[in-house]
Amino acid sequence: MAEEKAPPGRDEILAHLLSPDAEQPRDEPAIAANIGEQLTHMGLSTWSISILRRIRDAIARLDPTNVLEVGAGIGHRSAWLFDTFERSDSPPEMFTMVEQGAKFGVILHRLMTRYEAESRTNIVVGEPLQLAAEHAAWALASTTMSEISNTPFESTYDAIIIDAPSPERANLVSTYLPLLSQHGVLFTVEPAMPTGEVEEHDEAGMALVNGFNAWIELIHSSNSTHHIGFMPLFGGTLVAWLPHDS
Repeated sequence: MAEEKAPPGRDEILAHLLSPDAEQPRDEPAIAANIGEQLTHMGLSTWSISILRRIRDAIARLDPTNVLEVGAGIGHRSAWLFDTFERSDSPPEMFTMVEQGAKFGVILHRLMTRYEAESRTNIVVGEPLQLAAEHAAWALASTTMSEISNTPFESTYDAIIIDAPSPERANLVSTYLPLLSQHGVLFTVEPAMPTGEVEEHDEAGMALVNGFNAWIELIHSSNSTHHIGFMPLFGGTLVAWLPHDS
């Protein structure tokens, strides 16, 4: 009788999650492909198909109860997730999408209705850092007072996806890491690395440098509290955080 394979240790979970899943379809979902064409016409960028496919594989393996996507844009990555949930026997109870632009929020609402996911989707329009700060304030109040939080967020999430311009990415990740459940995973893509010399008067260049320095500091500081996994793929490096055992 063959020995049963032991489940991966906690320090091995991310490597397992970030590996490809041969059971998932290789082709891009049709709705996501259409949105990708819209992004091109609008001059907007998106994550590569390789990265989106690998996040889809990881989310499917996680089988999360609730999912938070920060920086949903016009829903290209969201469409990949909706497609995954639609094929799942146990889709998330709540999928929350955060987007700063009100016009994009309207597009996300159209996407949600296309998948008939109104009852298990929450679209939040607002500045992500401010929303997180308001949630943190309510969470603190709920531990010291009897009032109940009415923020748009769940208390914790089993999966969080963060997208933001490179200079802002480290700050957003560090802000939303506390919303992970004990077995939850946060995903993002490594920000762009500054190249060449940057003049002090180059505001965009300096923002990129400062953002990357903040990213390096985030990796060092969160290493003591989370397992961190890196997966180089075509179009960037997918990075994931899983809390250490409490």
